[in-house]
Amino acid sequence: MHLPFGVSAQTPAKGARPIFVLNSLDANVSVIDPLTFAERKRIPVGKEPHHLYLTPDEKSLIVANAVGDSLTFIDPVTAQVQRTVTGIVDPYHLRFSPDMKWFVTLANRLNHVDIYRWQPENAAEPLKLVKRIPTGKTPSHQWIDSKSSIIYASMQDSNELVAIDIATQSVRWRVPTGKMPADVYLTADDKFVFLGLTGDKFVEVYDVSSGPGKLVKRIQTGEGAHAFRAKGDKRHLFVSNRVANTVSLIDTQSMTVVSELPGPGGPDCMDLLADGKTLLLSSRWARKLTYVDIETKKVIRQVNVGRSPHGVWTLDHAPRQ
Repeated sequence: MHLPFGVSAQTPAKGARPIFVLNSLDANVSVIDPLTFAERKRIPVGKEPHHLYLTPDEKSLIVANAVGDSLTFIDPVTAQVQRTVTGIVDPYHLRFSPDMKWFVTLANRLNHVDIYRWQPENAAEPLKLVKRIPTGKTPSHQWIDSKSSIIYASMQDSNELVAIDIATQSVRWRVPTGKMPADVYLTADDKFVFLGLTGDKFVEVYDVSSGPGKLVKRIQTGEGAHAFRAKGDKRHLFVSNRVANTVSLIDTQSMTVVSELPGPGGPDCMDLLADGKTLLLSSRWARKLTYVDIETKKVIRQVNVGRSPHGVWTLDHAPRQ
């Protein structure tokens, strides 16, 4: 039975908070025990869950069910479903603004970006749509700057980086990119956008400090450069190379690759455990959650999950910048 929104079951012992893996072709979420490395259970959600994000109060993990047009709220500690919000059109990628006022979704199939007002005190309507913005083809990933003023979004099939002004809720600028841009990462100083090119073997870097983004560097990483995860030191950035089956570590200051790790089975989304030493990968084509030791550069274990695992996340993670 689902618990009421905001109510949790008994909290497990400290250190036992679960790891969540979204099985996009099974419409469910694998819950992994971080101590035994066993799959505790699978949580049914909507069709094609791809990405997930924590609410500002850190009480709910939101799973975006793209084809299901819904959001599933899950307690990040107990792994209990809290509620499902329907009527959210094609929520492929999702993100909160740092000021906690706005919730943004990218409609990957329908070519638009939706801006919602976040109103958690309203149990009947926690998300209120305020603007639907037509964009380029196949909006893929996004990042919001530290001032909560600009949304940077990649357009996978029209090869563009688009900047959306949150105040005016309109496109501020768009620039052409390389092939099939995917994940977006903005440096902590809001100056540079890193963009993975899934249709190539590069990460592009754009200076966005003034006016439209200007391409300043193409960093060769590996075929199918796709998703990012910061190391937590505000300097280094992991990128999963889905086709090359590797993970590259980029120094964002020198804009060079400084290390390479294994990434078996088509690496996609990543998370970094709080110890700063263990990288979690969703091995998309192998139906595995893969653990990689950063220091030894070796795969240390794999856990069976569902079909086409995508988003991976745990509350016990390293900083995200």
